[in-house]
Amino acid sequence: MKQGKRPNRRQKEEIQAYRLNPANWLVERDNTTEFVLIHRFTGTKKTIKKGA
Repeated sequence: MKQGKRPNRRQKEEIQAYRLNPANWLVERDNTTEFVLIHRFTGTKKTIKKGA
C-alpha cells in the first residue's frame, strides 16, 4: 500500500465538498479526474471525483 501525503489547500477544499474532514484523510493518488484517499486512523480507502 502506498503511503498517503497530507492534502494541500486545493485538495482540502475538494475533500470538504464531500463533507469529509480533511484532517482525517491522506491523499494517496491525485489524478486529473479523481482522488484516492486513505483514512488516517482506520486505513480505509475512498475514491472521490474532482469538481463536486
